[in-house]
Amino acid sequence: MRYLYTLTGFLIFLIALGFALKNAEPITLRYYLGFAWQAPLSLTLLVAFVAGVVAGLAACFSLLISQRRRLTGLQRELDTLQRKQD
Repeated sequence: MRYLYTLTGFLIFLIALGFALKNAEPITLRYYLGFAWQAPLSLTLLVAFVAGVVAGLAACFSLLISQRRRLTGLQRELDTLQRKQD
């Protein structure tokens, strides 16, 4: 099974490498106040993907913290109930 994961990862890497080589032409992204950024298309897409992942993780982080607090509170409540029962 480990060989299958390695082979799949290698194939994904080759596909991404081929995409990056085929899309190496620079593009220009224009922002406000005359700011512009020139970079290859593949790098621009990678930056956009990473920014999306970071934004998604940041959105889930607050939910994770609240669930952790609730779990801790429920664990304390369970411990007190078990002590009363004994």
